[in-house]
This record gives sequence, structure tokens and C-alpha cells, in this order.
Amino acid sequence: MTGLEILLLSLVLVAVLAAARFVRAVSPFIVNAVVGLVVLYVAQAAFGLAIAVTPVVIAIVAIGGVPGSILVIGCSLLEVAFVL
Repeated sequence: MTGLEILLLSLVLVAVLAAARFVRAVSPFIVNAVVGLVVLYVAQAAFGLAIAVTPVVIAIVAIGGVPGSILVIGCSLLEVAFVL
């Protein structure tokens, strides 16, 4: 192996390890967002709520999970925010 190949192999290894660390750090937020959006969808389907799914709503649900989605539903019911 030449020096260039070793350097490229090292850079690829560092990139893969960094990507794995990033995915491990972000995966709880992805799970929270998916579960929270399912709760919002069920609330819309079951109760006929009109909740605007915006990037702000997705951020609240991703950080808060189910409690975040309940907060969004409450704000929508009170017509404070997130109303279509």
C-alpha cells in the first residue's frame, strides 16, 4: 500500500466512525418525532382536529416526544397555535 492509500483509508474510517456517532446521537430524536407524529395523526383521525404540521411542530415533537405532541394538541384545541 502506498502512503496515499493509507491516508484515504484512514479518512474513510474516521468518516464512518463520525457518521455512526452522529446517527447514535440523532436516533432518539427521530424515534420521538415518528411516535409524536403518529399520535398527532391518530388525534386528527379520531377527533377530527386540524393541526398544522410545520417544522416548528416537528421540532417540538422531536424534542418532547409524546408529551410534546400532547402540548401541540392542547395548543391547537385552545386555538393558541398550530391551527389550520
